[in-house]
Amino acid sequence: MYIKLTKNKTYRFKYQVSSYIVFYQSSINIQFLQNLQKELSIGYVRKRNDGVSEFIIGDEKSQLELIEKILPYTKLKLEQLQLMKKILRKKKFVKCADGFLKLCGLIDGYKNLNYSKKRSQNSIEVRKVLVQNNLITP
Repeated sequence: MYIKLTKNKTYRFKYQVSSYIVFYQSSINIQFLQNLQKELSIGYVRKRNDGVSEFIIGDEKSQLELIEKILPYTKLKLEQLQLMKKILRKKKFVKCADGFLKLCGLIDGYKNLNYSKKRSQNSIEVRKVLVQNNLITP
């Protein structure tokens, strides 16, 4: 699972917040992912070119519902689930650039939890763009 910031000029704060819950499996066992997707009635399954298949849940409502269902039973990735739940709930109430920047600070937390090394879009970069667009003062 992950949440990322993507530059997008059409968005109010010039960034899009994208969240995903993804289950990976060897394509030899794609049936398992297809059965899981059918059972949950959310997301979609795709077969990659590298022999791996993915069950992807990309809509926030389905993500929150799944998190609520599995959180009591989660041992691995517990911190990521809790952080995703917190971010998705707070995202709904962001009304101003300062609030968006605080949300981006929470998203930055995924860098350490998921050992991300390539995250170039973070709250520091968002702050620069918000200042450049006169959405916040420096």
